[in-house]
This record gives sequence, C-alpha cells and structure tokens, in this order.
Amino acid sequence: VQLQASGGGLVQAGGSLRLSCAASGVISSINAMGWYRQAPGKQRELVATITSDGRQNYGDSMKGQFTISRDNAKNTVSLQMNSLKPEVTAVYYCAATNKWGRNYWGQGTLVTVSS
Repeated sequence: VQLQASGGGLVQAGGSLRLSCAASGVISSINAMGWYRQAPGKQRELVATITSDGRQNYGDSMKGQFTISRDNAKNTVSLQMNSLKPEVTAVYYCAATNKWGRNYWGQGTLVTVSS
C-alpha cells in the first residue's frame, strides 16, 4: 500500500485547509485510513481515522476543528481543517491500516498556520 498526501501549506490563523490522501497498491486489504500529526519537539499524535464502513475516531480535542471523510470508490481520505490556529502547525501524515493490523504511512505534508 502506498499513500500520497497533498494539500498542506501556509495559511493564516482562522483560515482553512483540506488535506487529501490517495491510496494505491493492495487497496482491498485496507480497513482504516486516517491522519496523524507531529509538531516540532512533540510525539506523533492521532488526528482522526475512518474505517471503510464510515466509523470515525478523533484524537483528543480534534473533533470540531477537523472533519475526516473517505471516498472508498476513489481510495482517498480527506481532512477538512477549519478555523485554524497556530498551534496546529505540524507535519500531517496519512496512514492506513490493513485488516491484519499492519500500518502504512505516507510521506507527510506540512501545515503551517501563521498568527
């Protein structure tokens, strides 16, 4: 499974961004897809995941600011990010888990929110 993320960039506080991730390879084995982030000097943390049947899971304090969605037909997962604050600046990683529990990671996309 290969994951290609896009949509990061520089945005002013209060703005919005939409991250997208396309999966390729052995797609049929994928169960959950989602997003994690890692800020400078911090550990990687969960943003949100979504299963193939639409069940969503958000990290602490993520729900309300971020919305995850998935298009199974296109093998993509997206993260809508609204009302952005500088503290969400981080590298955002697309992730997928197959039905045997193996995790895959994309290359990361940088989101920078300026004050």
